[in-house]
Amino acid sequence: MSDDVQSGLEGVVAFATEIAEPDREGGALRYRGVDIEELVGKVPFEQVWGLLVDGTLEPGLPPAEPHPLAIRSGDPRVDVQSALAMLGPEWGFQSLIDIDDEEARDNLARASVMALSFVAQSARGVGRPPVPQREVDTGDSIPERFLIRWRGEADPDHVKAIDAYWISAAEHGMNASTFTARVIASTGADVAAALSGAVGALSGPLHGGAPARVLKMLDEVEQAGDADKWVKQALDSGQRLMGFGHRVYRAEDPRAAVLRRTSKEIGSKRYEVAEALEAAALAELKARKPDRVLATNVEFWSAVVLDHADVPSTLFTSLFTCARTAGWSAHILEQKREARLIRPSAKYVGPGERPLSDVS
Repeated sequence: MSDDVQSGLEGVVAFATEIAEPDREGGALRYRGVDIEELVGKVPFEQVWGLLVDGTLEPGLPPAEPHPLAIRSGDPRVDVQSALAMLGPEWGFQSLIDIDDEEARDNLARASVMALSFVAQSARGVGRPPVPQREVDTGDSIPERFLIRWRGEADPDHVKAIDAYWISAAEHGMNASTFTARVIASTGADVAAALSGAVGALSGPLHGGAPARVLKMLDEVEQAGDADKWVKQALDSGQRLMGFGHRVYRAEDPRAAVLRRTSKEIGSKRYEVAEALEAAALAELKARKPDRVLATNVEFWSAVVLDHADVPSTLFTSLFTCARTAGWSAHILEQKREARLIRPSAKYVGPGERPLSDVS
């Protein structure tokens, strides 16, 4: 690799955005200037979607239209990615380059909430009859409707847990899936194609699925009965503690703070063991690596909150998809307004000019 090429584009500023501001030093996350501390537990996810996309809480995200999931692979991520891609031709979405902002926003709202519906339908499982629409319509919020569509009922604490998680994970600046969505949008494609591509970027284990690995640690600590001892043994054996440290923040991840609060408010069954593990891990990490800031990140308390809502770890990435439809939609619309094809350069570092006879 050439010394003047930034591998992975880390630290390279590709866009100017008005959508979200992760405060690197202060440990805050603001959506269009509003701290998520002011949103979680006070404003429902559907209005946070509106804040990110429109800059206003109303009208926000509407309920999903009745639309059965046609593709059932057994993998919700595959089901959702495929079903989203099909919305373009099924609903007649036109290319972003050919429509105005109002139509693009309407398409994004319809497709985003269908992603939530598709996750719920896929999670329900193959062979189980769908929940009647009249029952889904009894839900007062989008998270409540999601749970009814999935399970046929919605425990209020589960609704609160999922709402808090979705708001916390709704947007976080530039990452693999958001960059993918913007690249696709920059080509002028329809919004369903851009959202589907973003879901595809979550198929790898390095983006979106990390909270599932926190549960294994909590299980082991609970069995051991001694968080301090477990942490020391884990670090001595070279094991990485999931849920600590972040590439952006130099303080506690603000999303971890609001989800810790939510976990306590809903009486999470893992709250005490999670609190003990967190305290032991932070103390030991500080003692062993005093020059590094390794604070709690969003993965840790996301796992605790989603587990309390009886979300299996195999669905964590799909719940992240639901949340991130807000940020993706905002970036797709922002990219449409920028009206410029994203086309970075690559520096050639291969063999110099040579005859064909030199090729084995």
